Amino acid sequence: MTTEPSHESTLRELATDQGVLRYHEAGDGPPLLMLHGSGPGVTGWRNFRGNLAAFAEHFRCLVLEFPGFGVSDPTGAHPMAAAPGAVLRLLDGLGIEQADMIGNSMGGIVAAQVAISHPRRVRRLVTIGGLGTNVFSPGPGEGIRLLMEFTEEPTREALVRWLHSMVYDPALVTEEMVEERWAQATDPGTLTSARRMYGRAAVAARDAALAASDAPPYWAMLHKIRARTLITWGRDDRVTPLDMAIVPMRTIPDVELHVFPNCGHWVMIEQRAAWESAVLAFLTRKEEP
Repeated sequence: MTTEPSHESTLRELATDQGVLRYHEAGDGPPLLMLHGSGPGVTGWRNFRGNLAAFAEHFRCLVLEFPGFGVSDPTGAHPMAAAPGAVLRLLDGLGIEQADMIGNSMGGIVAAQVAISHPRRVRRLVTIGGLGTNVFSPGPGEGIRLLMEFTEEPTREALVRWLHSMVYDPALVTEEMVEERWAQATDPGTLTSARRMYGRAAVAARDAALAASDAPPYWAMLHKIRARTLITWGRDDRVTPLDMAIVPMRTIPDVELHVFPNCGHWVMIEQRAAWESAVLAFLTRKEEP
């Protein structure tokens, strides 16, 4: 029987020139970097704690806590802008030249950005929802709108509405989950950081900057990814609808798409066993000549 890694036994710190990065480490083998998504009270540990035991049997798992979410030291930069640099600082600080990467939502975008700009650092890439752009569905999705509402007016009821939008089965939203998310999401520093990402003024400013810029969005550069890629998605995702997968599925050169039924945005939690099976098969598949 596999022992579940604990929060305390796996927690590590790495001092960098932009503050302390905190991460969780479990297992031995090739390095596997696990990158969390965004949202109220999110941490890398909460995203991936249930998956660590399975992956630690095959990999040296490193669950990074992004700056700006209340665990690693903030850098002062927008959390999304700070994240790719944090990935590279962690890899460099640990002496890791190349790693496999799994990213949930925002974490998948960050991993894709690293794979685009530093292709030699990513061997294989796995994303969980969030990657790409809306093709048929209106944007932002229901879950993003509820996230913006919570950020503007953080109440327990708004948090519960957002959490329910993340899952297919509402029974997954337990009182324990609400309590631990609420405590971190309402920390003043974390809330300030969240408003830089999802406050209405911040979203409007970002949309205006994108409209005025000649720089292509990251999803228009996905053809530059050289890592073998597995896109995983919940069929019933109400945060980032499934049609967002069409552009990355078509443009990433070596890509597979696996869609899980009866599943929302947190595929690694809601379809845990099936997701772990598919991802482990992909990551451990032998290279073809």
